[in-house]
Amino acid sequence: MATDKELSDFLRSVERRAFKRGLYHVRDEEAALDIVQDSMMKLAQSYGDKPLAELPMLFQRILSNTILDWFRRQKTRQAVISNLSEFTAGPDEDDDPLETLQDLLGHEGTESAEDALQRAQTLKTLETLIMDLPQRQREAFLMRYWEEMDLAETAAVMGCSQGSVKTHCFRAVQALSQALRAKGFSK
Repeated sequence: MATDKELSDFLRSVERRAFKRGLYHVRDEEAALDIVQDSMMKLAQSYGDKPLAELPMLFQRILSNTILDWFRRQKTRQAVISNLSEFTAGPDEDDDPLETLQDLLGHEGTESAEDALQRAQTLKTLETLIMDLPQRQREAFLMRYWEEMDLAETAAVMGCSQGSVKTHCFRAVQALSQALRAKGFSK
């Protein structure tokens, strides 16, 4: 059974990655923040009494479901808006690029401006390519390589077989590799 401090520490440890995962899916910072907050609240309210070892899997599943719920609400909202008037085109999409990832290792100031710019551009390119992946590929890729979940955990969270997870990850890696090579990146 997780204590309040353990639950709080766990949520603090996953909040940044959960936000990025939400942002990759919904492409809206405010919505991603809401999704993460809702997911954390659901975990604390419904599963706060579970053992600490079970929390990562539960949280990932809750986060996935909350993201899917967001998409369902958006689809419904868009359908309602478009049915109100034939002149309504629907809400505008934000095409703002993602923020550049901050240097998580704390090496700011130790690299040249040219290296920092190149790193920032590479990260921005990679983020854009990840966002362009099909949803299931992006979800599998982020869980396996961003969240560092194992195959069985990822399959359980995604609600599919381990073979499907392998296929989605393989296709995501292939698509990212191909896109990076096309943009001039090499090994």
